[in-house]
Amino acid sequence: MTRRSDIATGVLAATAAIATSEGLSALLNLRESPVLAVGQTVIKLTPGPIAEKIISVVQHADKPLAVTSVVVAILLLGGLVGSWWQGKRVLAVLGIAALVGLASAAVLSRPHGSATGVMVCVISGGVVAAVVELLQRDRPDLAPDAARRTFLRTAGLVVLGTAVVGGASEVLAARRRRRAALERVRAALRLPTSRVSTPTGVDLGLKGQGPWLTPNGDFYRIDTALSPPLIDPAEWKLRIHGLVDKELTLTYQDLLDRGLEDHWITICCVSNEVGGNLIGNTVWGGVPIKGILEEVGIKAGADALLSTSDDGWTCGTPLAALMDGRDAMLALTMNGEPLPIAHGFPVRQVVPGLYGYVSATKWVTEWEVTRFADFQAYWTRNGWGERGPIKTEARIDLPRGDVQAGTVTVAGVAWQQHTGIESVEVRIDGGEWQKATLAKVPSVDTWVQWSWQWPAEKGDHRIEARATNRKGVPQTSAIADVLPDGATGYPRIQVAVT
Repeated sequence: MTRRSDIATGVLAATAAIATSEGLSALLNLRESPVLAVGQTVIKLTPGPIAEKIISVVQHADKPLAVTSVVVAILLLGGLVGSWWQGKRVLAVLGIAALVGLASAAVLSRPHGSATGVMVCVISGGVVAAVVELLQRDRPDLAPDAARRTFLRTAGLVVLGTAVVGGASEVLAARRRRRAALERVRAALRLPTSRVSTPTGVDLGLKGQGPWLTPNGDFYRIDTALSPPLIDPAEWKLRIHGLVDKELTLTYQDLLDRGLEDHWITICCVSNEVGGNLIGNTVWGGVPIKGILEEVGIKAGADALLSTSDDGWTCGTPLAALMDGRDAMLALTMNGEPLPIAHGFPVRQVVPGLYGYVSATKWVTEWEVTRFADFQAYWTRNGWGERGPIKTEARIDLPRGDVQAGTVTVAGVAWQQHTGIESVEVRIDGGEWQKATLAKVPSVDTWVQWSWQWPAEKGDHRIEARATNRKGVPQTSAIADVLPDGATGYPRIQVAVT
């Protein structure tokens, strides 16, 4: 290869590294890519008099100029690395290391700098070395013409890959900008609701046990959206059709005009294993579904509501569960604030007493009143049960790890939304069931905390729990998997007492 081609391979390698850096930054949701971090550092370190002269010449193009300067500098350094790779390998490697070091320092100097940003710098440096090596590798087994064709094909693939990564990074970056804009819209909303204080007596306040109220940031998220839909409330609409007397389309403002109600409701995923944590409890604010369905009128024979998410996910909900007076709602708020984007902003469904896969449609945009016999929703056509009623469950949260002999607190939560929990019992090593103490609850639609004082003796022990609902039906001991309609069995933990 000629010196000119060596320089070209270095420039191409640097271009691939920049595309990789931008792509990873967008994918990992970094606040700034390394290129932007270096550009900001250049602006920060530029002496005031020089900066003023530059601004007077380029006006508002000062920041794009700084970024362009960084990109050009990287490409020039890439050209040097390419020219040094064969005869001055150590110098070339030191050049890459210097670039990675300077970029990492710039990243860490920024307000939102992180180890993830440094990792992106290191990976991008590795791309420079890998591409140069790939393009400059000697091929003594090939004739000159064949070697040249191989080089051109390889270079073409690198160019194509760089273009794809660069294009993808732009798509991801554009989405990130749209999300940031939507977050600003969400933050500016002033909805007619306020944070509702946690009812007295519902939280036992035990050290090591999770709170009765699940903070929004800790609330489980299970859905099929690789990236949450970004919907401006001003553009959101819900189309209602099917077996109804009149079709109706609702806007976000229409829901606000109807007035919001606040209700404490626990929701749970059908994929929750016995003793699992795919469950959360909070106060939801929204519009009752029952009144909307009564307004459109339901025709004879209808027994299901097929709801569709903005991303195409579908969910079939029994109409009976939406019309029997329970607090089923179109929710706009979660814990006193507009729904987080990841939890369905601007509008989602919440229905107590049913697993989420048949009730809790996020980003909902369409309702069809229909019959179960006429459709299969997303999960039901994959083998899950059709109606998904919540089962009576208990979970053991304490103790965690080994304990010392003496009085030990055993505690957890229990639930069967819209039926309620009457009692919780605990047993040790298969012995007699002992009744636990229940905390208070505001309604049958939330979980309840429970505790029991165990006179623990030395040795290895098995702790089990079971709940009994308000209809007097105890939790079953039969062990079943989550498929097709929820796991069953007693939660149990092993504890060593010393």
